[in-house]
Amino acid sequence: MQIISGTTDFRITEKTAVAIGKFDGLHLGHRKLLGEIIKEKEKGLKAAVFTFDPSPEIFFGMNPSRELSTNAEKRELFEEIGIDILVEFPFNRETAATSPEDFVTKILCGRMNAGFVAAGSDLSFGAKGKGNFALMSSLAKELGFEARRIDKIERNGKVISSTLIRSLVEEGNMEEAAACLGAPYRITGKIVHGRALGRRIGIPTLNQIPPTDKLLPPFGVYYSEVKADGKLYKGMTNIGIKPTVTEEHKITVETYLFDFSGDLYGEFADVRLLTFRRPEARFHDIAELKSTMEKDIRAGRIYHGLE
Repeated sequence: MQIISGTTDFRITEKTAVAIGKFDGLHLGHRKLLGEIIKEKEKGLKAAVFTFDPSPEIFFGMNPSRELSTNAEKRELFEEIGIDILVEFPFNRETAATSPEDFVTKILCGRMNAGFVAAGSDLSFGAKGKGNFALMSSLAKELGFEARRIDKIERNGKVISSTLIRSLVEEGNMEEAAACLGAPYRITGKIVHGRALGRRIGIPTLNQIPPTDKLLPPFGVYYSEVKADGKLYKGMTNIGIKPTVTEEHKITVETYLFDFSGDLYGEFADVRLLTFRRPEARFHDIAELKSTMEKDIRAGRIYHGLE
């Protein structure tokens, strides 16, 4: 996948099918939208995603919420889906002042070389968000590209949105979040050295420091799957501050892999949270911590179908 980031000085030479959006979380609604541009590849168009970096909400200080997907996670997901070109277009005061008409003519047609554009029914673009899908459709007829509106998806009577999924993650409802996302909620990061306490008590773990802009579920233990070094492992993940062993209040993501004895330090791991097991707790001593973890592991083996 080609990534164009941090510059407005580019022009894609091949005709593209473009999906426009923020794509936080890449939920089922986003996947439906992206599916439309993937289909256009059969007609010889390149599947391209156009998104702003930072998002207008963050640039204007309107969105204090942490992200469902970091840029790195989005890039990985786009590549998995089959996107050919990702454009992370710089959003600044000049971009914010671009008229809706100039956005379509100079950016979508000029720089993106769009032959097809797919966007959600709530599309807004251009200065002060004055552009909408009706304007996009009108300009498409004038400029010779196809514009297609993609309706939202509902689940259990609710529109699937990043806002809905954010609330599910904050509740720790990982099963319903996964149902809306189309995949388990993930936390991606480099495996770093920790205190090695787990190794000393016979329960070695992988340690990650989550990105500061990443939305985390409630502190606690989750059963998980972990993709690392090109393989998929079954795991058990603790998210929190490890109050039994430290007073630093530093948030870590710590994962035990079932039936694993290798070394993954320095690798990037993709931790996928499947279900909530229990809240994080402060134990009286290390012995009580170990005993509880052993119970978690036994229950986890059953959950993962390992026994």
